[in-house]
Amino acid sequence: MKTIVNVKVNKIAAVQLRKGYPLIEKDAVENSKVLKEEGMIIRILDEKKNYIGTGYYGVQNKGVGWVITREPEEYIDATFFVKKIEIALKQRQHLFNDPGTTAFRVFNGEGDGVGGLIIDYYAGFYVIHWYSLGIYSFREDILAAMKEKVDYIGIYEKKRFDQKGKYIEDDDFVAGERGEFPIIVKENGVNFAVDLNDGAMTGIFLDQRDVRKAIRERYSKDAEMLNMFSYTGAFSVCSALGGAKKTTSVDVANRSRAKTIEQFEVNDLRAGEHEIVVDDVFQYFKYAARKKRTFDLVVVDPPSFAKTKKRTFSAAKDYIKLLKETIDLTKNNGVIVASTNSSAVDLKRFKGFIKDACKEKGVAYSILEQYTLPDDFRTIDEFPEGQYLKVLFIKIKK
Repeated sequence: MKTIVNVKVNKIAAVQLRKGYPLIEKDAVENSKVLKEEGMIIRILDEKKNYIGTGYYGVQNKGVGWVITREPEEYIDATFFVKKIEIALKQRQHLFNDPGTTAFRVFNGEGDGVGGLIIDYYAGFYVIHWYSLGIYSFREDILAAMKEKVDYIGIYEKKRFDQKGKYIEDDDFVAGERGEFPIIVKENGVNFAVDLNDGAMTGIFLDQRDVRKAIRERYSKDAEMLNMFSYTGAFSVCSALGGAKKTTSVDVANRSRAKTIEQFEVNDLRAGEHEIVVDDVFQYFKYAARKKRTFDLVVVDPPSFAKTKKRTFSAAKDYIKLLKETIDLTKNNGVIVASTNSSAVDLKRFKGFIKDACKEKGVAYSILEQYTLPDDFRTIDEFPEGQYLKVLFIKIKK
């Protein structure tokens, strides 16, 4: 039986939480001494002790927990999670029915009613992401709910709640059968090799599905394409399948080369006809400028924060510089696919980065398309931070 405590929040937080904001911020709590062990059930009260909602204590970024029900009598147990997962599954039924797409998100944290919990689907396998010790304390209830509601080959997990919020290295297998990795998943008919038990990431970022489709269908024919921060080359593969003359993939991680070759090969593409570069992206910018290389299509999808031996990159501080260097490598009438997953940068500010970079470089531009998260990455209007992905297709006129 979990401990239940009353947590009093300040007046500003009470108004925000009543409007549907789900995150209980650290500074909002007025009696924080009652928060002793992550996973405690917390009843949220305003300054007059009026009930607002019920949630759990779990430290995640700037928060100390999430409101997950507004019903004072509702108990948070396996039955509670069965209901939440059942609703989420129904909302993704169109994806389960699509043989051309076998990897997608089935539960997206606060967008599906439980902040801190994410569940992804990969061709019969499920991966649960735990973002705090608090939500991890419900592990047995959530696993019981999944075993009741989903058919699965195997279940894996990613524990992302060490003191710095990073992934905890472990054997991630949980239940069912172990996968023989890599397994092949499909996305809009494109094959991707994924490994669910090889660190924090699986080999593909599922939130870019719509962007990859657009690149393949509308921007790649006869293009010379550059993919910066390429990871396993998913954008490059889609561009090649869309008819690109050649793709160049650049990433600082040594393992990116083998992983990118693998993604080409599972789509019956000859990796040797494409260029795969292991290098710091900013060093590559200098190299390409010296060689006077330019591209018809450039994809720039940096992490929100990254650190190498030589430099630190922050999307909020450094994206304009990144765009200016990208413009230098983009042909007249070429297209830049500018992407950020930083929740600290909203769409208006991101468009401001583009405007400032183009102005400083003396080029005209037009925004051809813009994308946010696909529909399986459900968000709620009351929590705009959840809509973290911003992608703009920009045509450059020199």
